[in-house]
Amino acid sequence: MLNPWFIWSAISHTARLSTALQILIFLPLTLATLSKQAFLLLSLLLSVHSLIHGTMILLWGSQALSILQVPMHPFLLLVCFNLFSSSVHPWLLTAADWWGNLLVFSGPMFITMEGLSSLLVVQKLGQHGKRLVGEGEVYQFGLLIASAIAYVVSAWWIVYSYPAAASSPLSSTLLGVALTAFLFLTFIGFVLRRTNIIESSGLALFIAYNVWLCGFDQKSFTDPASSYAPLLPNIMPHFQTLLNFVINTLPKPVLLALLYRLMICIWLRGFFRQSTSTLTQILLTYRQTIFITVYSHLLLLDHSSQIWWRWMNIFFTLIIWSIELLVSSEEDTVSKDWKID
Repeated sequence: MLNPWFIWSAISHTARLSTALQILIFLPLTLATLSKQAFLLLSLLLSVHSLIHGTMILLWGSQALSILQVPMHPFLLLVCFNLFSSSVHPWLLTAADWWGNLLVFSGPMFITMEGLSSLLVVQKLGQHGKRLVGEGEVYQFGLLIASAIAYVVSAWWIVYSYPAAASSPLSSTLLGVALTAFLFLTFIGFVLRRTNIIESSGLALFIAYNVWLCGFDQKSFTDPASSYAPLLPNIMPHFQTLLNFVINTLPKPVLLALLYRLMICIWLRGFFRQSTSTLTQILLTYRQTIFITVYSHLLLLDHSSQIWWRWMNIFFTLIIWSIELLVSSEEDTVSKDWKID
């Protein structure tokens, strides 16, 4: 006999997954089929709803709220489509424009959060690795191999992305400066015994990921023929239309950037699960609001804007890392010999 708690937990997690998928599809669907203002209005409505939902979770704390909010997103989508089927009230358009300006001006904050979160994750991984070193030589040998693989993958990734990412003299110069600064800071950290190869290899992967996104070609990931390829025999054409929309309309760079940020947030949540900080609890409670605002901001950016935000992200993270290397004390290390191995 199945445990009632297991059934309820499965239903709750399914409802949360359904909510996330609705947000992923509804926002670009509105942007592609209606207009930018309709997209901004839907984003605003979803954000307000998520704020109310998070506040109710903070006050009530019941898992039933995850199930009750499932029909709300389709309802808000229908409201938005109905409003823009005729003349829209000027106040709604003004609210949508103000929300769009807020998302645009919040770009530096999102970049700062992504860079700091990535740096925190690689530093936490480095600290866990240093603790594992004391468990025996097997862990030390395994971590050395893993770090070497990360360095090789990062180098290959950068070389592979170079033709597209360094398409102009300015971008190639920025890439050279970023790699030189990274190597310079890595050697300084090794000499001062304030970093290790796990942390350094993690940042190398972070730089390679951002360089790859700088040269990401949306057209190379869109196959026009797939719009006319049959999904499966005897399947209703509506499902095929939905699948073609997901494959060809959803912006791939945006989804990849959003996936990366979500993974960073999940890792940070795992690292700080035992934290009783008020700020941590607020961020976890209103994570759906953060998800909607970050996704909406990414959808508003064009490809050229995303490229410059990526370069800013790389250099901001390197600057913060350099400051951390200078101000951190040597006594904070667990195994100084591991620092330079």
